[in-house]
Amino acid sequence: MTNPIVSIIMGSDSDLPIMQQAAEMLDYFGISYEMTIVSAHRTPERMFEFGKNAHLRGIKVIIAGAGGAAHLPGMVASITPLPVIGVPVKSSNSIDGWDSILSILQMPGGIPVATVALNGAKNAGILAVSIIGISDQLILEKVSSYKTKLKEEVLEKAIKLENKQIK
Repeated sequence: MTNPIVSIIMGSDSDLPIMQQAAEMLDYFGISYEMTIVSAHRTPERMFEFGKNAHLRGIKVIIAGAGGAAHLPGMVASITPLPVIGVPVKSSNSIDGWDSILSILQMPGGIPVATVALNGAKNAGILAVSIIGISDQLILEKVSSYKTKLKEEVLEKAIKLENKQIK
């Protein structure tokens, strides 16, 4: 298998059903990735080691999902030169997901984290692919084709709906 260029990390295996959606999008676009658990609170040494060395291993984008206090995306962003996409996850200890959203979204100046919607790992995967596409024409063309496909699907649905109303 090709060396991974995207890393999908999450604070707990309970985040896996959501974060799997990012992996599915990376699979769709043929992007190699790795996936693991890195807890900011329970394994801080692992998190620091991961964040400091990801770019040295050939990783280009990090997708980090976390629920509750959701410090993982921001803490990793603080120690890596790579773009980090944060996925707020609505978890069992969550305040309707708002704690996760705000923890990831409200980063201090100088430590950006691109933040997608609550449980929005699918969009995180697409965003990671788009970032990689900046320097890879083939990937950029795949993203363009994907968006054209989305447009065509919507137009087909619109025609079906409009035809039902004409009767």
